[in-house]
Amino acid sequence: MSRWIVRRTAQMLAVVWGVMTLAFILAFIVPGDPARMVAGTNASPEAVANIRHQLGLDQSLLTQYMHFLGRLLRGDLGVSFALQNQTVGSEIWRALPFTAILAVAGVLWEILLGVPFGIISAYRPKSFFDRVSTFSALFGLSTPPFWLGLILLYFLAFKLSVFPLNGVGHPLIWYLILPSFTLGVGGAAFYSRIVRTTVINVLQSPFIEFAQLKGMPSGLILRRHVIRHALMPIVTMIGMDLGYFLGGVLIVESIFGIPGIGQLAFRSISTLDVPMITGTVLVASVFMVIMNFIVDVLYTFIDPRVRLQRNN
Repeated sequence: MSRWIVRRTAQMLAVVWGVMTLAFILAFIVPGDPARMVAGTNASPEAVANIRHQLGLDQSLLTQYMHFLGRLLRGDLGVSFALQNQTVGSEIWRALPFTAILAVAGVLWEILLGVPFGIISAYRPKSFFDRVSTFSALFGLSTPPFWLGLILLYFLAFKLSVFPLNGVGHPLIWYLILPSFTLGVGGAAFYSRIVRTTVINVLQSPFIEFAQLKGMPSGLILRRHVIRHALMPIVTMIGMDLGYFLGGVLIVESIFGIPGIGQLAFRSISTLDVPMITGTVLVASVFMVIMNFIVDVLYTFIDPRVRLQRNN
C-alpha cells in the first residue's frame, strides 16, 4: 500500500507540473501584450517597454519559466499584472472560500436530490415515481446552468424577493442557496440515473436473492449490501465534481456575482494577467488531482478487493 501511495503521489506531481507548464506556455502564446494591457491603450512605446522590463517580459520564455518555478518552490505565485501590488496568492485565498462553500453546497444538492430518487426508482421500476424521476432527470441534464440560474433569479429573487438578487453578504449560505442549487441540479439528475442502474444490478445479484431467502429484512439488505455497492460510482462522481467545482465554476459565479476562483480566472484571462492565470490553473489542477487521490483511497475502504490488489 505504501508503494502505491508513493507511486500515486509521483503521478499527481507530474500531472500538476504538466498542466501548470502548459498553462504558462499558452498564456504567452495567445495574441496580446500584457505590458500594453497594464500600460493602457494610450501609453507611449517607451512606457510600454519600461513596463515590459519591470515585469520581466523582455526576457526569454525559458528564463521567465525558470524564475516562475523558482518562486513556486518558495511558495510564491508572483504578483498580479492587472491588480497592482496584489499578490496572486492573496487574491486566490480571498476568492477560495466563496468557491469552496459553493462547491460543497452544490455537491450536497447532488447527493440529497440524486441518491434518494435513484434508490426509490430502482426499488419501484416502471412505476409512476420512476417515470417522474426519469423525466426530471432528463430535464435536469438538458437544462443549461445559465438558463436555470437566470430563471431562478428572476422569479425567486427579483419577483418574489425570497432570496438575494446578486453578490454575497451575511449570512453567506443564504446568498449561495440559489447558486449551489443551480450548480447541483445537473449532477443530481446524473446521480439519480447512475444510482438507479447500479441498485437495479445489485438487486438482481445472487447474493441479494440469497439474503432474501434467509429472511433478511429489506432495510438491512439496503444498508448492508445495496448502498455499499452503490457507493463506488457515487464516490467517484463526488470526487470529480468537488475537484471541478473547487477549480472555479465560471458561469454560475458570473450569473450570481460570486467573487470566486472562476471569476478571478476569467478576469485574469481577459487582462492577460499571466501570474494570475497560472495561479488559478495551478489551484484547479491541484484540487482535481487531490480529489482523485482521495477517491482512490476511499476505494480501499469501500471495496476489499481493491485493497487486496493494492497490497499485493
